[in-house]
Amino acid sequence: MRKFGMKRAIVGAAIAALALNAPAAHAASATGTATAKILRQITLTNTSALQYATIISGATASTVQVTTAGVRTCNTGLTCTGTATAANFDVQGTSGAVVGISGDTTVTLNGSISGTMTSTLTYSAASLTLGATGGSFQVGGTLSVGANQPAGDYTGTFNVTADYQ
Repeated sequence: MRKFGMKRAIVGAAIAALALNAPAAHAASATGTATAKILRQITLTNTSALQYATIISGATASTVQVTTAGVRTCNTGLTCTGTATAANFDVQGTSGAVVGISGDTTVTLNGSISGTMTSTLTYSAASLTLGATGGSFQVGGTLSVGANQPAGDYTGTFNVTADYQ
């Protein structure tokens, strides 16, 4: 019996020795990357107003349209004179970046004496890619002129936004 117990002890010691000499579990390592992209702050400047020019109202309501290219259409019952222009906005930022364009879709013009008129607005682009000198977009509109619209100088303001995409 002693021989059997001794053999068992020798086999156990051999197994323990093998376990102690076995290689440790393989450890893995890796590196990560941190990145950042810096864009110049966007500047947005209004360089010309949406100008419908001078309108002589008539006995019926009608509209005056100025396209984003600055072309005016004076509809039935109205007489239009003077130079019309689309509003122009210059955008500065990081060259090659895409900028989304958004803003108000209507503007209310208030008369200097009395009265109001509403203009729906149209944008020449929903987005633009900035070049080395930035970019620009235009805003046109369709002005609703009431029958016998009260005389006066009419003005209104609208908001536009340019934001990196």
